[in-house]
Amino acid sequence: MSLHDTENVLEELAGLPSFQHPTVSPDGSTVAVYHDGSGRNELHFIDTDTGEMRQVTDGEVPRNARWYLKWGTDDEVFFHMDDDGNEQNDIHVVDREGNTEPVVEQDGQNSLQAVSDDGRTLYFGSSRDGQMNVYRYDRDGDETTKLTDYERAAGGATLSPDGSRVAFSTNESDDFENQDVYVMESDGSNPRNLELGDEGAEASPTDFSPDGSSLLVSDNSTDLGRAGVYDFETESVEWFDSDSEESPVAFLDDGSRFLAHRTRDAAVVPIVYDLDTGESRELDTDEGVAAFAGTDNTQIDDDRVILTNTTPTTRSSLYAYDLSEDTTETLLAADYGPFDADDFADAEYFTFDSDGVPETRQAAVEHDPSETLEIGGLLYDSGVRPSPLIVNPHGGPRAADYRNFDLYTQFLVSRGFSVLKVNYRGSTGRGREFVETLYEDWGGAEQGDIAVATEHVLGEHDYLDADRVVSFGGSYGGYSAYWQTVQYPDLYAAGIAWIGLTDLTEMFETTMPHFRTELMEKNLGTPEANPELYRERSPIEHAEHLDCPLLMVHGVNDRRVPVSQARLYRDRLESLGYDGGEDGEFEYVELGEEGHASSDIDQKIRLFRILDEFLDRRVGTTVPASADD
Repeated sequence: MSLHDTENVLEELAGLPSFQHPTVSPDGSTVAVYHDGSGRNELHFIDTDTGEMRQVTDGEVPRNARWYLKWGTDDEVFFHMDDDGNEQNDIHVVDREGNTEPVVEQDGQNSLQAVSDDGRTLYFGSSRDGQMNVYRYDRDGDETTKLTDYERAAGGATLSPDGSRVAFSTNESDDFENQDVYVMESDGSNPRNLELGDEGAEASPTDFSPDGSSLLVSDNSTDLGRAGVYDFETESVEWFDSDSEESPVAFLDDGSRFLAHRTRDAAVVPIVYDLDTGESRELDTDEGVAAFAGTDNTQIDDDRVILTNTTPTTRSSLYAYDLSEDTTETLLAADYGPFDADDFADAEYFTFDSDGVPETRQAAVEHDPSETLEIGGLLYDSGVRPSPLIVNPHGGPRAADYRNFDLYTQFLVSRGFSVLKVNYRGSTGRGREFVETLYEDWGGAEQGDIAVATEHVLGEHDYLDADRVVSFGGSYGGYSAYWQTVQYPDLYAAGIAWIGLTDLTEMFETTMPHFRTELMEKNLGTPEANPELYRERSPIEHAEHLDCPLLMVHGVNDRRVPVSQARLYRDRLESLGYDGGEDGEFEYVELGEEGHASSDIDQKIRLFRILDEFLDRRVGTTVPASADD
């Protein structure tokens, strides 16, 4: 099937089977993984010797595979269950025969972080009492104990091999940007700050060594993220610095090596560090995003680990990688349905300089130029001539776009749109200083970077149609879509804001507590301390500048970015005299049974249809015959 087949491409793309969250059992014999080949997300087991996969559940796990899996013993897997995507998770368990039962049921968001070797004690983060803190649940005694009680979010709990200690991260410093690593007894007593790195930097625990004598940690004191090994006996840390951003993953069972990820030029490379020599080695993978898989364990045996690998044109596959031979064995191959990898659009990675001020008129807030930075972007050419352009900034904002297969991008390409992704200032993969350029400047230079990127590709590629440019994004990308259409109205023919932020003060008051402190307050301060910033950088304050058709889409069960964000913007547009509906200036859609996006096939099809119909009405998505290049 051609990617430009307008008959079935929407359903065929959305229905391509996908897998999520593979993780290896403690004995290495089995990979637990979510897979939706049946049409619905279900738990499957893969035998690591034979590659045989069998379905374990039949409707007992969430349709949306957002949240990860964790093994207890070799016979049990824990999973997160919520109500229709609201992320107020309880923790359930399933055995090898598919029998499930709830384990932790309490208010708030509950995220499992560590399990004892016998599977009887769970350590998890919970917002039950407001802020996210660390809890312990004893299955035998049916007893929940709150282990930490900090004003700032505490999490990332990591359990020592003998079960006696728990490492976690939080911030008690006066520097709001700071994050430290703590270790406490498993009953919550005697917490102590390991005092890693510099004040104001961020450190996190990753994994105890197999003998429990050291702790694998991350830190960004020197700007780029790096891995380190803390020795409990000497109370010192050995850092492994690189000229690229790196993040540690886990110790190998021999204790002499650890796994990590290296980021450069919108690609992720898996690496192995040797503790004796301090040297790292990159694994032999396709350039794109190759990553070690597993929340508990990545290791099958002494030499084999599991990893996933994807590129812009190849969907993710799951492999067993032999570290001694640098060879791979496929455990779960990507399913292309009626397509071939050659059917998909590749990504052109490029860089450009931006001072955060485009040539395009600034309608809402006049910004002076900021520091000129090199910004990276990805451009997907649809092959249509002339080609309309979708500008699709990522969410987060602490995130980035990479050279991986992206279903939404390929869907838009199938409808004739080229797609631009921008790793604006504030994105990850470039170090702490680059991230912090976004602090107290939402709606500022980072949005200017997006507009400058759009001007750049329009100037570089004459096949792009400057009169048919659309801003589309989800979450913080939805904020970007709202902001781009009011700040740079001359640039866009339409906008699509999906689960986006519109009123920053309202967002601060209604999001989950750990998002309030670790996202809103860390990035912007509080509305009380910075009322003008919160007001000025809220798209709702500038809605009168909207000058193109706008589609607003929001899940009614969203607890990260509550649906009130969309409702308030809709009401504001109506108060300004804008008409809603297919013939009006804006269209508004609420998605029932959905929270902050979904991986469910039926819900992806629903969203694709909404996007497709809007773009067809407002911009034109009929795919003509491609011109010769």
